[in-house]
Amino acid sequence: MKALKVLTGSVALSCLAAVLALNLAPVPQAMANGATAQAEKKSGTYEPSVGQEGKDVVWVPTAQSLVNKMLDMAKLTPSDILYDLGSGDGRTVITAAKRGTTAYGIEFNPDMVELSKRNAEKEGVSAKATFAKADIFESDFSKATVITMFLLPELNVRLRPTILKMKPGTRVVTNSFSMGDWSADQTESVNEDCRSYCTAYLWIVPADVGGTWKLPHGDLVLEQKYQVVSGSLKSGSNAAAISEGKLDGDQITFKVGDTQYSGKVTGEAMEGVARTGSGENRFQATRAK
Repeated sequence: MKALKVLTGSVALSCLAAVLALNLAPVPQAMANGATAQAEKKSGTYEPSVGQEGKDVVWVPTAQSLVNKMLDMAKLTPSDILYDLGSGDGRTVITAAKRGTTAYGIEFNPDMVELSKRNAEKEGVSAKATFAKADIFESDFSKATVITMFLLPELNVRLRPTILKMKPGTRVVTNSFSMGDWSADQTESVNEDCRSYCTAYLWIVPADVGGTWKLPHGDLVLEQKYQVVSGSLKSGSNAAAISEGKLDGDQITFKVGDTQYSGKVTGEAMEGVARTGSGENRFQATRAK
């Protein structure tokens, strides 16, 4: 701004010019930003900025096309309960609610929480979409059947022990980032309306099967690394290695020689079918104490 010039020697005019100069002086940036923030809060027009700092990550919105893909990968239904950890502007929760799912968003930024609530109200899904200002590492999301996240790998790994204790079959979908050495069960990417962070990863929480299981004809000794299972079937002095062992939630499959086993794990019990080329037989196993 150019300085004002006083063209007269009059004291009165000089004083007036000084007052005008003060009124027209630039407002310090910090004060301007603070005033803008206060105005946004009062008017309900808060708008987040891509890259703005958060508690653990900067905010980058997930492309809507990837949100849709993530929920498709989770095979989301109205009977599910979804938790979005770090829910940002609420778009994943709102999209899930539009599909009839009861959905919850956990977000540390209170302005984002209020924005999400307004967005849900605009979309007519406030009854299905709930948002809470909270720390994801101190929150209880144990009733979730589907979890969605867009967090850095180290944060995913911090959450991993909690997730692995959840009910087998719980689906976890992340935008772009991994779970450390826990390999994803499915990976998908989108190209439509997505310029960056366009890959989704799906994990299905596996049942805990590690240990010894008692069968009528021997002991099934299982070693587990996430959804991958190895081990052996021991009968007397004989032991046969198992192969192709895999968990899909509470469903287990493996082979011993030419016999294909498939069953369901329920806590300390396992039951299913053992198939060979000549037929099939049911089997039951209980975890050794």
